[in-house]
Amino acid sequence: MEKSIIILASLGLVSSACSNYGSSGQTVQRTAAIHVPAAPVSLTEADIRMIRSYYADTSPGNGRGRKSSLPPGIEKNLQRGKPLPPGIAKQYLPQQLLVRLPRAGDGLEYLVVAGKLLLVEVATQIIREVLLDTVFD
Repeated sequence: MEKSIIILASLGLVSSACSNYGSSGQTVQRTAAIHVPAAPVSLTEADIRMIRSYYADTSPGNGRGRKSSLPPGIEKNLQRGKPLPPGIAKQYLPQQLLVRLPRAGDGLEYLVVAGKLLLVEVATQIIREVLLDTVFD
C-alpha cells in the first residue's frame, strides 16, 4: 500500500514537471491570470497638476529625479495586474503630496516607478492601477 502511494505521488510530480516543457523540449513559461479589482482611487485634474508641479523642480540634490529609461520588456510589465519586477527602483510619494491626495486604501500604496504613478498592493507588489503615465511633464 505504501509503495503504491509513493509511486502515484511520483507519477504526479513527473507529469506536472513534464507539462512545463513544450514539444521541442524547451521550457514553456505558464503564468496564471491575476484578477485585480478596480482601484479605489481616481485622481482629479487638480491632483495631476499638483503632482506634476511637485516633480517639475528636478534640480540636483532634491531627490526627485527624472524618468529613468527601462528596457522595453520591463517597461511593458508596468501595467495593471502585473507584479513589480524584483529590484526595480521605486520612489515613495512624499508626505506633502500624500496628505493632499485621496487615501490609497487598506493594503495599498502610491509608488513612482520609471516616471509612472502606480497604486500597488503592499503585500504582493501587484500593480492595482497606473494612475498617471508620467509624473514628469
